[in-house]
Amino acid sequence: MPRDTLTPEQIVRTAVQLLDDEGLEGLNMRSLGQRLGAAATAVYWHVKNKDDLVLLAADRVWHEVELPEFDAADWHGVVTALADGLHAMLLRHPWLVQAFSSHLLHGTGKARYDDRLLGAFETAGFSPQEADRAAGAVFTYVLGNAFGASATASLTRKLRRSGVDAEQGFTQTLAKAAQAAEPFPRLRERIDTSAARRYADAADSSYELGLRALLDGLRPGGTGS
Repeated sequence: MPRDTLTPEQIVRTAVQLLDDEGLEGLNMRSLGQRLGAAATAVYWHVKNKDDLVLLAADRVWHEVELPEFDAADWHGVVTALADGLHAMLLRHPWLVQAFSSHLLHGTGKARYDDRLLGAFETAGFSPQEADRAAGAVFTYVLGNAFGASATASLTRKLRRSGVDAEQGFTQTLAKAAQAAEPFPRLRERIDTSAARRYADAADSSYELGLRALLDGLRPGGTGS
């Protein structure tokens, strides 16, 4: 595809798809050009470099998060909806979790989200300083909970590229982890397959439990000095 037929929208949309499939480590102008049916030089005509492309892709996916209306009487519900929307978006695009450690992410997509999260707290009576701390706590909590999915996706790609079956690789690693856990009673009791499955189920539900506990601990005038 010649450069004059490419559009920034096409490039960013395709970059998101490539990032979803291959992660940050799989994103380069050559691979992107192949997906677009264009030379890498045609992509450079629209995007300066890979870092700029990551910023544009990140800004695009931030816009996927729906923003609920403010409700002072049910600010827990508003903040929960914002947290859940962010969490779901990060699970759809696990590369974005990686990007936080290597890029200074900014753009209108993130700004609109941050502004709404701050507004949800301020509408409930939090001072600007309290809202800053509360929003930071919620964001950090959600990001941390999405780390597992991001790490799993990254490790799966690494195993695949090295020619190792991902499922087999995870099975072998779990076997080694079980051996290391053997001397420790609480971990050892979870080595059993059925117990491990129940433990995993509990871990899946811990996001909701932890978010409720976090929000229950936040209140106007009570978020710390």
